[in-house]
Amino acid sequence: MSETINHYFNFGPQHPAAHGVLRLILEVDGETIIRADPHIGLLHRATEKLAESKPYNQSIGYMDRLDYVSMMCNEHAYVLAIEKLLGVTPPVRAQYIRVMFDEITRIMNHLLWLGAHALDLGAQTVFLYCFREREDLMDCYEAVSGARMHATYYRPGGVYRDLPAKMPQYKPSAFRTQHDLKDLNAARQGSLLDFISDFTQRFPKLVDEYETLLTDNRIWKQRTVNIGIMPPERAIALGFTGPILRASGVPWDLRRKQPYEVYDQLAFDIPIGKTGDCYDRYLVRVEEMRQSNRIIQQCVAWLRKHPGPVILDDPKLVPPKRGTMKQDMEALIHHFKLFTEGYTIPAGEAYVAVEQPKGEFGIYLISDGANKPYRVKIRPAGFAHLAALEELSKGHMIADVVAILSSLDIVFGEIDR
Repeated sequence: MSETINHYFNFGPQHPAAHGVLRLILEVDGETIIRADPHIGLLHRATEKLAESKPYNQSIGYMDRLDYVSMMCNEHAYVLAIEKLLGVTPPVRAQYIRVMFDEITRIMNHLLWLGAHALDLGAQTVFLYCFREREDLMDCYEAVSGARMHATYYRPGGVYRDLPAKMPQYKPSAFRTQHDLKDLNAARQGSLLDFISDFTQRFPKLVDEYETLLTDNRIWKQRTVNIGIMPPERAIALGFTGPILRASGVPWDLRRKQPYEVYDQLAFDIPIGKTGDCYDRYLVRVEEMRQSNRIIQQCVAWLRKHPGPVILDDPKLVPPKRGTMKQDMEALIHHFKLFTEGYTIPAGEAYVAVEQPKGEFGIYLISDGANKPYRVKIRPAGFAHLAALEELSKGHMIADVVAILSSLDIVFGEIDR
């Protein structure tokens, strides 16, 4: 009998399926995974320490850049932690706007995940379909904040500004015919709420298109069914949250179990898997997009009927309006001091978690009464999932590692922080 030797090799960080800067050292016996050792830290940006060196209101934008696919959900946790320490509650309209944009962000995250996951497994068309819809939602981000990704739209006490009454339109160019322009701008004739409402009417049929391509596709099922199984007891023990935990059959969702903002007033279902494999993780996220669409429709209906303030009228917390600032010297000084020195927060500590698209995203804040946090600790959603990569991969083939890693929806900005 010839003696076989296990081989070691790097999966990433340059591998297209490594999803960022993961260095994964694989020990293989032929094609079978014996051990998988994830190495992190190649993207470390010291976000927590940076947040401790700046006034509270200057770190909101850092949260967007942690998981750069779930931008406003990250802001939400940080802003809620500040509000908890301050003891303030934003206006109800602001709460509905936040919930609506949390769910828009969830759909954006799952669209990018689905497109990239399908691409990793060799299905290119789905990627193009998903990005088609994602463009519309990024236009919603841009309409309210001026930025397509890193919005910094949520503020302690509410949101930066109310929803615009006019939606930006595509302009004529050498690459677009008048007919193209008319089609592109058809849903952009009204307000942002009209545009979002139109999107929610179209979106369920578009999700059907993704499912037509994948759900019963025999190649897709061969690559995902019974691959990377995680039993429910083990998922809980490893600290799994979000769609990965629910795919294992555990009905845990912070929007239901620990409601924040106005989630307790909205109707939606929590999709649950049975097997906890890559296929269940796919099915759970697809159904989550449908449920997020339901939530957005309810928020749009409420926001149409209830105008009102979107941020507290608290000069210690909220800057003066720009028009006033350009006319009044006192307002200019107030604006300058608020954005350079910020505001002080009473001494205390708070932990706030939100149901981010990838799982539980938590912010632990300690205040010593100064204008900047004494300690910021971030609980990222993906870290526990990445830690289980060896357990999920053991005994599978090398090609299955791509499917398993991709099904976890890892983004390294939040893992390395």
